[in-house]
Amino acid sequence: MERIVGLASDHAGFALKQHVIKYLDAHHIKYIDYGCYNEESCDYPDYAHKLAEMLAKNDCTCGIGICGTGEGISMALNKHSNVRAALCWTPEIAHMTRLHNDANVLVMPGRYINEQTATKIMDEFFNTDFEGGRHINRIKKIPIH
Repeated sequence: MERIVGLASDHAGFALKQHVIKYLDAHHIKYIDYGCYNEESCDYPDYAHKLAEMLAKNDCTCGIGICGTGEGISMALNKHSNVRAALCWTPEIAHMTRLHNDANVLVMPGRYINEQTATKIMDEFFNTDFEGGRHINRIKKIPIH
């Protein structure tokens, strides 16, 4: 299946999302931007829930969420059983969350990392495969049924 990245941010993540879009364009990665579309104050759950719904419908294959700290949008995204959103501040965390947790949404803190760090984080997230093995049983235990 072709990779299509769903994007979601609030106003505090909007500027970093513009960098993410440039990165995706430069790497010829398709994306769908679910909002927000400017720096006017807005509520991150509105866009987090839209991204999660579109992941569930297979309109996108993975996602990137951004808010000021990354915490709020991560909390909202992880309310959905089909989402494993991982807040990543460093490339090493992005690597491990793909390797061991099979994260399908990368979350970044828009106010606390620069574009260079975001680029390195995305490189790791997109270029690390899930290891599988013993980690499969662990991620199966995450959703509450």
